[in-house]
Amino acid sequence: MPHTLFAFFISNDGVARELTEAEKHPNAARPENGYEWLHFNAKEESCAAWMKADKKIDGMAERILLAGDSRPRTIFHNGALLINFRGVNLNPGSQPEDMIGIRFFVESNRVISVERRPLKATRDISRRITTQSAPKTTGGFVALFGLALADRMNPTIVDLNEQVDGLEEKVDQHTGESHILELSELRREAIMLRRYLAPQRDALNTLSLQNVDFITDSDRLRIREAADQATRINEELDAIRERCAIVKDQLVDQRAEEMNRNMMLLSVVAAIFLPLGLISGMFGINVGGMPWVENPWGFAIVCAMVIAIALILLGLFKKAKWL
Repeated sequence: MPHTLFAFFISNDGVARELTEAEKHPNAARPENGYEWLHFNAKEESCAAWMKADKKIDGMAERILLAGDSRPRTIFHNGALLINFRGVNLNPGSQPEDMIGIRFFVESNRVISVERRPLKATRDISRRITTQSAPKTTGGFVALFGLALADRMNPTIVDLNEQVDGLEEKVDQHTGESHILELSELRREAIMLRRYLAPQRDALNTLSLQNVDFITDSDRLRIREAADQATRINEELDAIRERCAIVKDQLVDQRAEEMNRNMMLLSVVAAIFLPLGLISGMFGINVGGMPWVENPWGFAIVCAMVIAIALILLGLFKKAKWL
């Protein structure tokens, strides 16, 4: 028997209790007045053996449940639903965009879920069903899980928005620092998150359309609510990407403006010193006929000419608004 991370029986009135070891057996008698939830670690070898022993789980279902990586989707197979979801990675030392997959095998009286890495939303569900009233159907349980995944994603989206807000403020303040790398990292995170959240929205919408007896009209509303949450998060991620692109354009414009300002300053300096260099060069040639050679005020006269020309040029540049 594999070690179950969570194993509960949930009665028709929404009360959850832990399953006994005998009830965890793959072919134990299924309850008629409620449903079971068994949650496994897919990395355990005994998990695959448990599924092989279960008569309801065929080869295709086993492959989907134990797949190493898969995009979110919903499949109706032999009277059961096979569902893949993704949740944000909130484990210490991990990146949120490195999303964790969780897979479900859903029947009218049983929900089997597997994960390869710890998922915070799974622990949230465990606490929820033991402290509050649990969903009364397996469809409602999956809907609750979809909402829990969205709730766990919200802080990550808020954090990304706050980071973009901070960068926008720094750019508006013209701090002179380059934030291109930070913007690129934020855009990468948003793209990686959206990569799985867009199909998750589609998986939830597909789930809400399934015509099975263990998904009630109330469950469908909850599933659509989870799909709406996924849609909202996708729109937030799209907005973050667009804002990052706008901030990057602002940074590029600021860089171009600074370059133009510096080039203008260099051009003005060069324009001022060009005639002054000509004058000094002319007075530095060693030929006869140079004025004021014998005049003790000759050097002072040349300096005054140079200063006067520089002031005239500065005045002309300011009048032309080049300075």
